Amino acid sequence: MNIHIQNGRVIDPAKGTDARQDLYIVDGAIAAIGAAPAGFRADETIDAQGLVVAPGLVDLSARLREPGYEYKATLESELQAAIQGGVTSLLCPPDTDPVLDEPGLVEMLRHRARMMNQAHVYPLGALTVGLKGRALTEMAELTDAGCVGFSQADEPILDTTVLLRALQYAQTFGYTVWLRPQDAHLGRSGIAHSGPIASRLGLTGVPVMAETIALHTIFELMRATGARVHLCRMSSGAGIALVRAAKREGLQVSCDVSANHVHLTDADIGFFDPNARLTPPLRSQRDRDAIRQGLLDGTIDAICSDHTPVDDDEKLLPFGEASPGATGLELLLSLALRWMDEGGRDVDLTRALAKITAEPARVAGVPGGSLEVGSPADICIFDPDARWTVNARALASQGKHTPFLGFDLRGQVRHTIVAGKPVYRRA
Repeated sequence: MNIHIQNGRVIDPAKGTDARQDLYIVDGAIAAIGAAPAGFRADETIDAQGLVVAPGLVDLSARLREPGYEYKATLESELQAAIQGGVTSLLCPPDTDPVLDEPGLVEMLRHRARMMNQAHVYPLGALTVGLKGRALTEMAELTDAGCVGFSQADEPILDTTVLLRALQYAQTFGYTVWLRPQDAHLGRSGIAHSGPIASRLGLTGVPVMAETIALHTIFELMRATGARVHLCRMSSGAGIALVRAAKREGLQVSCDVSANHVHLTDADIGFFDPNARLTPPLRSQRDRDAIRQGLLDGTIDAICSDHTPVDDDEKLLPFGEASPGATGLELLLSLALRWMDEGGRDVDLTRALAKITAEPARVAGVPGGSLEVGSPADICIFDPDARWTVNARALASQGKHTPFLGFDLRGQVRHTIVAGKPVYRRA
């Protein structure tokens, strides 16, 4: 299918492009930008006057809840949410039921996703069998099945020797290990950030040192093995400072942060709002400011949605009993633009889009995140000035819970194109 996108503001953070140009798609790939390729005839023309034409968003953490948790969400509902949010590629953690620790399960998930012809789904395989932290999975077989990295999701590895062997094996074959840094014991029973607000509300806390102690361990093992590690959903200023030092040292480390933590603090728990029950917990304003600084100076590579749909039965409970998680696929673009707006002169649209397109694609090693000629035609066309109010009933995701309910946001997706095929058009 040949598509001509005309009159749009083309922004490609990977190349530093920001210009009013036409874009041409042929057979699922970007064929030209500016002038039409020889003999081009459009099957469809999209008028992008007043709109931004950007690479499709790449989300480093989106739980699709299949297999095993279809009562919370389904592939159909969550991939629809992805394309309505302009997300064309997403990585899903392995904490499904059964866990993604066997090639057949990974192949089944990828096949189901391909049959829907919507967003690209890239599974992360389980690092240990059943995520139990004891025996390593067959990483080579899982890679052949389509896994792009290996993760424990939110499950800890209690035996440091197991983690050492996992990193040694991953380094030998060039795999990336995805870890969320939190000490298994210090953070085990906590539900909120350790601080005056948690004390005042009578909530058990997760101290910052739960993150920093885990980071010290990970970095020591990285020094010993030379492995490549991606740190998922950093939450504290002290942790980000350690990552900054590790990068300066030359360790092969990257990290992301949840869009929730870019904007919210533990004060947003309010009067025990279960929508603000997240993992890791929302931390102090000082931590949030450190996150924003880390995004600015490149310590934090990407912003993810940390999309975790939760049903009413598990969310509409007292704060301490509610399941952690929030929907985020449809909010990722708008929350990145909100960071841009609040960042002043330091953050322009190209830099904001880089954190949800080019940078996550680079970290994950997956196609996309660019509008370079010859690259897959995964494209998000959005109105940067259109405003919308986050309304649970309007969300396509089966998960309707987010701490941003009722917020007025800007940035609305008008078209999403995946592999050269229009998959979403806002009426």
